[in-house]
Amino acid sequence: MSKVKVLAEKACIEAKSKLEKLGIEETIQAELTWVIGSYNYDKNPVGLYEVGSKALGALKEFKTEKPRMVSKKFIEDLEKAFSNN
Repeated sequence: MSKVKVLAEKACIEAKSKLEKLGIEETIQAELTWVIGSYNYDKNPVGLYEVGSKALGALKEFKTEKPRMVSKKFIEDLEKAFSNN
């Protein structure tokens, strides 16, 4: 299994956890749950990148409103994971 794919899966799991903790974007949380399960079944990472990027956008937007709630490093780690597709 490719290290890049594992990185994307891990980033999706972390993004979902962060969205849950912040109590935002329930739709994206549900999509992340689905694509993580789908990836575990078929090992096709396309959904991870697609929905992970949506989660990244939502977290960036939230960070502009409440900068201390989402760390710069967390955003950078997600950007790195989803730029490797």
